[in-house]
Amino acid sequence: MFIRGVADRIHLLQHAYVNVYLIEDADGITLIDSGVPPMWKMLLGALRELNRPLSDVKGLIITHPHFDHMGFAARAQKELGLPVLVHEADSFIARHPYRYSHEKTRTFYPMRHPGALPVLGALWATGLGIKGIEQFQPLLPGPVNFLPGRPHVIHTPGHTDGHCVLHFPDRGAVVTGDALVTLDPYTGRKGPRIVAAGSTNRTSDALSSLSGIAETAAQAVLPGHGVPWLGGAAEAVRLARTRGAI
Repeated sequence: MFIRGVADRIHLLQHAYVNVYLIEDADGITLIDSGVPPMWKMLLGALRELNRPLSDVKGLIITHPHFDHMGFAARAQKELGLPVLVHEADSFIARHPYRYSHEKTRTFYPMRHPGALPVLGALWATGLGIKGIEQFQPLLPGPVNFLPGRPHVIHTPGHTDGHCVLHFPDRGAVVTGDALVTLDPYTGRKGPRIVAAGSTNRTSDALSSLSGIAETAAQAVLPGHGVPWLGGAAEAVRLARTRGAI
């Protein structure tokens, strides 16, 4: 599914309960996350709909390199020569996107939370065989002035050590990756929250990092899983804190 304009000049690709964002500007497009492999063809279709050539894509920012956010990263890097930006604390996961720490074992989540079964099934059906990347540029806190949209990087550790969110102050939007989602893949629960401990490295840090999202005061919160939240970052964070960790 391709949805244009979920925020000012920000477009959404959604497949298998995973989100990829296209940040459009006069000088090109920045991709945020690369989903699962079938989303490569979806990206090509979205660019045609936007009347933008593939050469207009100038870079790919990875909020965190879990497998379901790395789907076409290696292909984009190889075929387009795109710079791929990853926080250095996530360098190991970028090379090995299926090998990451999580606070709790994942074994019993589907039994305790059967609403997660369709989500996890879709993720594993489309997310097999994803390759990591060996070379990437460091994703550093602060503005990324060489990419379209000039995203402002905020380090939000917890889900992974190097997790980052991308703030667009002039567009009233923040792309939150898995630091704050509106659909938890491991429980199937909806509404603003952090991702369950079965896929989060340290939930205490994840809850603390929500402050960085609230401080953006963005109206549009654009998560890595689930629908965009247009009720403001402060309210989304309040609800996520209330729901806590699972």
